[in-house]
Amino acid sequence: MKVKVKICGVNSEAAFDAVVAAGADYLAFNFFLASPRFVTPARAAALSARHTGGPLRVGLFVEPPADEVAAALATVRLDVLQVHASLAAIAALRARFGLPVWRALGVAAAEDLPGADEPVDGYVVEAKPPPGATRPGGNAVLADWNLLGGWKTSKFWLLAGGLTPANVAAALRATNAPGADVSSGVETAPGVKSPALIDAFVRQARGAFL
Repeated sequence: MKVKVKICGVNSEAAFDAVVAAGADYLAFNFFLASPRFVTPARAAALSARHTGGPLRVGLFVEPPADEVAAALATVRLDVLQVHASLAAIAALRARFGLPVWRALGVAAAEDLPGADEPVDGYVVEAKPPPGATRPGGNAVLADWNLLGGWKTSKFWLLAGGLTPANVAAALRATNAPGADVSSGVETAPGVKSPALIDAFVRQARGAFL
């Protein structure tokens, strides 16, 4: 299978251009103010305008009011919404905006895995936040690959959490995930993406099952 790759937290011209050049499938703009990768919708729009095609654009939101999402969509075109929110909120977003919505999901045990009938279009799966974390995701903590390796779902999902160019191929083989999501694992400092690491991550992920 062709592994899908998402680079999250794109916030600079160099990062955007590197994601496009590497041929990633998705790039994400982080609209959560507490993140070191935060961008405004206007900044995301300016970055996105650098290349009209290429990766699908994902907007990352944390428990957003629907009007916040609407305001972002009025400013920047997004192809997918990635949301930390309740299932009821996700269903409402799907109904209102007609876009695919991925549920950001923290998993520590089997009971955290979702049911088959959730009103979502996909998942971004990582470990639950560690004690004291200020963000619900993106904390660079490795998920339980053995747990996820036994999980079967008909929905699309991306493995996230602590992935780097050095471990992404092993992670994908251990979990049979159809795709990988990275943010801090391709950075040289919080919020500072490395074009070289982005390229290496995409190459390593794509080669996982070859």
